[in-house]
Amino acid sequence: MSKKTSHENIILVGFPGNGLVGTFTISYLIHNLDMEQIGEIEHPDIPPTLFIEDGEILPPIRIYKKDNIFVIMSDLPFDPYLAYDFAESILEYCKKNDIQKIIMVSGMESINKDPKTPKIYGLVTHQSLEETLYTNQISKFLAGSIFGTDAAMITVFRKSKIPTLVLYTECHPFFPDPEASIIAITTLAKVLNIGVNTTDIQKKMERLRIQHRNLMEETIRALQQQQLENQPSRVPQIYR
Repeated sequence: MSKKTSHENIILVGFPGNGLVGTFTISYLIHNLDMEQIGEIEHPDIPPTLFIEDGEILPPIRIYKKDNIFVIMSDLPFDPYLAYDFAESILEYCKKNDIQKIIMVSGMESINKDPKTPKIYGLVTHQSLEETLYTNQISKFLAGSIFGTDAAMITVFRKSKIPTLVLYTECHPFFPDPEASIIAITTLAKVLNIGVNTTDIQKKMERLRIQHRNLMEETIRALQQQQLENQPSRVPQIYR
């Protein structure tokens, strides 16, 4: 399953957003790599919430690890103000654990998306990651606007010395989009140089949509609120 050649410590970040692409992708890798939960992130402004999976009680923001790959995953959508604190907590964790690279996975709203072949774009904070885009045939995010939680996270990351790669996959903004997640999973697997099998996720697309319907509704409310707050200065998104 694993064929990694690099030994640099990498952290993956995923949280609910457009199409739940970040949630699906990171969840899949956690299970596919059989990662171990090693911690959690707490914040006084996060509403008291617990998740139950196979009888196990899980906190909303969890930390996982397998070999040199770390994961921070949130099952709760949150506003941009909380996202700043979340990103700062991630950076602090990165410094303590000698993380050399951050990879964030998210969905990109696109009304013109081909449902069979969603496109994926890469945004990098440091020039050192340009080669990663080229090597893995990831189109560069050339122009557009980012707002809300994603913008808050990237703002914090780009000011740090740790190179960050953001993977944006075209997706349906209002429904869970496992098809887009498959593109994100396979692309992320290439970047990490690991083997994955997406057959399971392809077979269970409808089940995934049903399972995550409530989370998608919560995420849509959060995204709509962010759009309202950013409406006066919002620029039409352009992707090439």
